[in-house]
Amino acid sequence: MSTRTSARMTAGQRREQLLDVAKAIVAEGGFHAVSIEGLAREAGISRPIVYGHFRDLPGVLEALIAREGARALGQLAGVLPAALAEPDPDERLVQALGGYLAAVRDDPDTWRLVLMPQEGAPRMLHDQIARGRGAVVEQLAAALEPAATPDPELAARLMSAVADEAARLMLADPGRYPRERILELARWFLRGAVPRV
Repeated sequence: MSTRTSARMTAGQRREQLLDVAKAIVAEGGFHAVSIEGLAREAGISRPIVYGHFRDLPGVLEALIAREGARALGQLAGVLPAALAEPDPDERLVQALGGYLAAVRDDPDTWRLVLMPQEGAPRMLHDQIARGRGAVVEQLAAALEPAATPDPELAARLMSAVADEAARLMLADPGRYPRERILELARWFLRGAVPRV
């Protein structure tokens, strides 16, 4: 897991390296496995250098959660607007799901933090996940209104929950639940569930 490097780093590069190390530790052993000593050891630096970037361990975890949450939302911001602008209601939702699953597939450690927070995850992570889900539900609800969905907000919440479960399945067993299999079922389901206008 070590991400040691002998090259001199800028302060920003060192901070990113430490967050990358923390992310790898969390992915392997959970939030409880992260320590200042472990970060320093894995990064090949001394503890005072870690403290030079973060005031304490909660500061490291807060910075990690903020970075990974922003990364996840940024990935969605890169795919959802175009997908939700698709004129065909079925394809609009399938493309949104496909973009979401592609983001999850391409950055599984970030999405494991978001979709499968381990026991002991800081409250901040749960709060950030709730805010992110709220933003996604709002976009989905807006995209569903033109399709004359009887309750766009509730439909968006249910679709978001289904998409999250599909992403969890893909993360847990990508061989059994590949993106293509999930999208094929979504197309079949949406042909009968989304009203035509």
